[in-house]
This record gives sequence, C-alpha cells and structure tokens, in this order.
Amino acid sequence: MRDFAPTEARLDVTQAKYPDFPREPAVLVRLIKHLFKEVHDEANAALRAYGLNHPEYNILMMLYGSPDNRMHPSELADAAGEKSANVTRLTTQLCEKGYVARSGSDEDRRKVTLTLTPAGLELIARFLPDIVTLLHRQTRNLSRGEQGQLEALLKKMLAGFGE
Repeated sequence: MRDFAPTEARLDVTQAKYPDFPREPAVLVRLIKHLFKEVHDEANAALRAYGLNHPEYNILMMLYGSPDNRMHPSELADAAGEKSANVTRLTTQLCEKGYVARSGSDEDRRKVTLTLTPAGLELIARFLPDIVTLLHRQTRNLSRGEQGQLEALLKKMLAGFGE
C-alpha cells in the first residue's frame, strides 16, 4: 500500500497557508487520483502477460459488455471514458492484434462499427479469471455493504459533474 500521509501533510500545509482551502474535498479528490494510479498500474501488470494494457482492456470489456459485442466508436468513447482520438488509436491497435474488427455500415458509409473477433473473445475468456482475482484483491478490505456504499457515493459525486 502506498503511504497517503505525505499528501495529507501537504494539504494541511496548504490549508494553513490558505485557511479557506477545503481540506476534506481535496483529500477525497487526491485519494481518487491515487486509487486510479494503483488500479491502473496493477491492471497493466496483470494484463502484460496477455500483450495488453489497461486502456486496451477497457475497450475490449466495453465491447464484451454490449449484447452483440459491437459498438460505434462514439458510443465506445463514452462507455470507456476515453477521448475519440484515443479510442481510434486503441481500436487500431486492437484491430492490428486481431481482437477487434472495423466495418462500415450498409446504411451509412460514414458510420463505422467495431466488433470483437473470435480471437478477441478467446483472449477475454483467457484473461477474465486473472481480472476477477485482481478485482477481489483490490476490494478485499471492504465488505459487500461497504462496496455498495462506496459505489453509491462515487456515483453521487460523479453526478455532480454534469450539473
């Protein structure tokens, strides 16, 4: 576990220098940033054996999570929380690896569809057991009830960004 105390100490110094500085919100935001880095780093380590990185994994899992294993790039960007330019780069990499296929629409030639290939589905079946283990390890210090509470609170916080 990373030590968060130095970050808290810096926030305390900031608040001492600027008394109106909101320490508690700053702690929450910094904790989320630290958690993201840990999750990202651990996922990259687990996925390295499969020749993937965390953003590529997210793209594959968004496609896998759709009923027909296919999405349009704009839907994929929204679902994966990525910029469209990054989705283009990532899907190009995944197409080159043979895990995703890009095809045009019969109705609208400007519309592209991204679909998991059989090789992509096979890869997901291989890495999912390791991801399940990783997810359980990352949340092991929280009870199921605490996980539900944290999910609700984070969703509530996220909803505030659209206001």
